[in-house]
Amino acid sequence: MDYKGAEEYILKKLRDDLPANLYYHNVNHTIDVVTAVEKYAKFEKIKEKDLILLKTAAVYHDSGFLIRYNKNEISSVQIIEEVLPDFGFSPVEIDIIARMIMCTELPSKPKNILEKIICDADLDYIGTSEFYIKGIRLLREWNENGMITTLKEWYYQELYFLQQHEYFTKSAICLRQDTKLQHLAQIKELLGE
Repeated sequence: MDYKGAEEYILKKLRDDLPANLYYHNVNHTIDVVTAVEKYAKFEKIKEKDLILLKTAAVYHDSGFLIRYNKNEISSVQIIEEVLPDFGFSPVEIDIIARMIMCTELPSKPKNILEKIICDADLDYIGTSEFYIKGIRLLREWNENGMITTLKEWYYQELYFLQQHEYFTKSAICLRQDTKLQHLAQIKELLGE
């Protein structure tokens, strides 16, 4: 497996070809997810080969936005099935990566530790100080991609989302849960709940 080559290929494609109005689902988000995957994998004591599969899933998980906005995970899987064999990934490895990518579709239903890690990494920001900044970027992105909502409606959606969300790994619970709960309390206060 040539992870480095596969990573360089898709990061260049994302930088060059993603629509300009992806204020949240851009190359910076992809890099953030790869970084979070590495952090959680270390805490969860993931083996090196599995880490490569996880990082590959992370770097390709939103590549489907190159093709379409909604249901982009399916397009991401199509991209890996086409691209990864050229970088020495086997059909079995591609299948594992595909299942991880599909797990990032909400609501998440991870079945193993690798899937749990990528789900937690994809939503890592909700337990960080970047929550509101990235949330507003996502709202702007939604509005420009036909999912028009007001700021008040957005915060009600955020309230519901945070109430439904759960971290899956011990490491994410340990590192992010308290801050996520602070954000939830702040949004409730903002909305007078």
